[in-house]
Amino acid sequence: MKLILSILLFVSLCFSTFAKNNNFFNEAKILFDENKYDDSKFLFQRSIVYNPKHAESYLYLAKIFKEEENKFEEEKNLNTTLLLEPRNEEAMYLLIDIELNRSNFSKAEELKQNFKKICTSLCEKISSINNRLKEFEKKDPSSS
Repeated sequence: MKLILSILLFVSLCFSTFAKNNNFFNEAKILFDENKYDDSKFLFQRSIVYNPKHAESYLYLAKIFKEEENKFEEEKNLNTTLLLEPRNEEAMYLLIDIELNRSNFSKAEELKQNFKKICTSLCEKISSINNRLKEFEKKDPSSS
């Protein structure tokens, strides 16, 4: 009997933790969509406290840091997203954008190759990446 009660208690605690995490994320997403970045950042961070492997929370934090022009935190959260979810197209695309803005074209090309392998819904972005890389080649006399 004690074993059954222990199992039920454990299951209910796990469900409660999942529900809290999901609730924090959902509330944060609503605030993010309303451009209330400070409030949503706090809730995304709380979501991560309850579930440190919630890749989507890290992705949204990266988007917030992009809005705040905090490149270090943006990149850190994108890398964490990709560590947890290597096939996350949006995170990969945003990381490519960072590398293109840095003029780190070899890294952007490497990421583009990985992006081509995983894309399903953002494949149209490949042409814009290619165009940006071609623009660099035209401007850079050493690439000829």
